[in-house]
Amino acid sequence: MKLLFLTVCLCLALGLSTSHHGGGHLQTDEPAQDHSKHHHGAVLDRCDGMEMDAVAVTETGTPYFFKGDHVFKGFHGKAELSNGSFSELDDHHHLGHVDAAFRMHFPDSAEHHDHMFFFLDTKVFSYYNHTLEPGYPKDIKDVFPGVPDHLDAAVVCPEEDCKSNMVIFFKGDDIWHYDVKTQKLDEKEFTSMPNCTSAFRWLGHYYCFHGHQFSKFDPMTGEVHGRYPKDARDYFMRCSKFGDSTNHIEREQCSHVHLDAAASDNDGNVYAFRSHHFLRMEGEKMHSDTVESAFKELHSEVDAVFAYEGHMHMIKDNEVFVYKIGEPHTHLEGYPKSLKDELGLDGPVDAAFICKDNHIVHVIKGQTLYEVDMKATPRVPIKDGPFTLFKYVDAAMCGLDGVKIIVGNHFYHFESLMVMQAAKAVPEAKRVSTDLFGCDH
Repeated sequence: MKLLFLTVCLCLALGLSTSHHGGGHLQTDEPAQDHSKHHHGAVLDRCDGMEMDAVAVTETGTPYFFKGDHVFKGFHGKAELSNGSFSELDDHHHLGHVDAAFRMHFPDSAEHHDHMFFFLDTKVFSYYNHTLEPGYPKDIKDVFPGVPDHLDAAVVCPEEDCKSNMVIFFKGDDIWHYDVKTQKLDEKEFTSMPNCTSAFRWLGHYYCFHGHQFSKFDPMTGEVHGRYPKDARDYFMRCSKFGDSTNHIEREQCSHVHLDAAASDNDGNVYAFRSHHFLRMEGEKMHSDTVESAFKELHSEVDAVFAYEGHMHMIKDNEVFVYKIGEPHTHLEGYPKSLKDELGLDGPVDAAFICKDNHIVHVIKGQTLYEVDMKATPRVPIKDGPFTLFKYVDAAMCGLDGVKIIVGNHFYHFESLMVMQAAKAVPEAKRVSTDLFGCDH
């Protein structure tokens, strides 16, 4: 695989004039940019297929994707200037790009636990709570003895995965395991992996990014199992369809981008909506399509969805769209109607769900839970009380096995509505991609 990857890179290089900068990043023969002039004017779109310079997960669990002097926070949203969050990177280094980054999350390493490290050429910066630690930046060799400068990527590997707390460093073909406790540096040979331009650990798995593609790898051996590489825009970014070769089912099943809405119908089928696409799960059988093709009046990005009496009620902003469930889904005449007229609420709402053989729809709006009787005329929302178990909710649904509250990449299962309403603590978090949709990562 590495030979193939190098061959592709060589072919690309025939049309480009290259220069070595910051660990071997490919540069075009365009004039060098004057960052003092263009520093605040760049417009970056990660859906264009760009190569990220570094990826790190913050102490709040948010992945930061670095490109040049910008950072993308989370799996969607626009680029921001990196110096808005880490000003000293620019003050000390006239930031061109971050070579590598990671958060050290090793409780037994008190000096560096929960610190974020950024590597720029020969220097390393250490931040705690977004504040630069005294004495930094320092030479990389003074903090991580033996680790070279001008790195390409780095990722932490805790002892449950790497036998001891490690940091894996990447530079070209060279890969090292750095033992945080002993400061021992062991060179490794990962023969099945391409050269990583960035890397990070996410939900217990390890990902090597190369260009706009990625491969999942074993941190001890570097072995890549499964059908890789895959396009990062399918799994780590919120992008509309960008190529005819995109596998909608696998993307929506395994994506780590949060869901916009989810619902379960009376037959136990699950519908999950994410941006321009949706996934329908009938038992173990998966279907996927664009929202535009199945619910053309909606276009994309619904706020909440629930199924009632054979119809899908879909809330978007301050409107409600209703479709008869079937193939194809039939848009009911007279819709959309205003959310106020239909459910007595002002939008937007965060989630809505209704349980089988029931006529009460439960609507989550901020940290308040409302009940609306679908058989009442007019429909009047009743406050069911505060819903403070979660700071926010992305989606919710009620199925044969209870209520699932979906937040980010995880969901929380309650055996029944009564159990959820009486709960004083959040249940164990489960992963949407693996535990709900049966994906392998």
